[in-house]
Amino acid sequence: MKIAKNLIFFSSLLLLLSSCDEKKLIEVQVPLPSGPEKKKLGNPDDVKADIGSFQLVQLPYSYDAFEPEFDATTMELHYSRHYLSYANHLNKELKGTPIEKFRIEEIISSIDMNNIALRENAGGYYNHSLYFESITPKNGGQPSAALSEAIVRDFGSFENFRSLFTAAAQKIVGSGWAWLVIDKAGVLQIATTANQDNPMMPQSIIRGTPLLPIDVWEHAYYLNFHTKRKKYIDTYFDSINWAKISERYNTALGI
Repeated sequence: MKIAKNLIFFSSLLLLLSSCDEKKLIEVQVPLPSGPEKKKLGNPDDVKADIGSFQLVQLPYSYDAFEPEFDATTMELHYSRHYLSYANHLNKELKGTPIEKFRIEEIISSIDMNNIALRENAGGYYNHSLYFESITPKNGGQPSAALSEAIVRDFGSFENFRSLFTAAAQKIVGSGWAWLVIDKAGVLQIATTANQDNPMMPQSIIRGTPLLPIDVWEHAYYLNFHTKRKKYIDTYFDSINWAKISERYNTALGI
């Protein structure tokens, strides 16, 4: 049966060719299918909070500046959606209140922990402001001599500090932040907070001035790293803007 079908096919093909009066065949260029178009990225400079006291920190880099380590889609969503949302809600919560013109540090350090909306949005705004200023797409360099000496003094070595910081960030259950903070005595400590809480807030287990934050909410890393939080932390650590962290340290000490 298969042989018969083949004979019928080839006979039909020969008949078709013979009926073409030996006309020349014309080659037609058929465009190859292209892959999905790359999503056009926005400009972080165009992202503005609604009218209010608090605006987003300006990024000194584009959304795709960290590719491929941090994907551009995550960076854009993190900045232009999540961070922006906290800024807008914070401005809304503060409008018409006595603390509307306060500095964000003043608001956080004296916040009513029972005011969940203000606690969440003030923390979300401040935490993200620090986060985006704490990373750089270029080589992050090293801590300044003063900060480096303090890290060795309080943690034994830079390697031990990194290991402890990484372990703290990994152990957070659900969403939250890990921090390097300087306490009132000038000692460096590692702290963790849940959700959008901050070490400056009242009732913090370890209270101090934040120097280095890492966001371990899934929106900060899931698209690229999925469940590999440790890999995200390592990538973040290699992108730290140590000049900015050292500047915060010096400011906290008044030097």
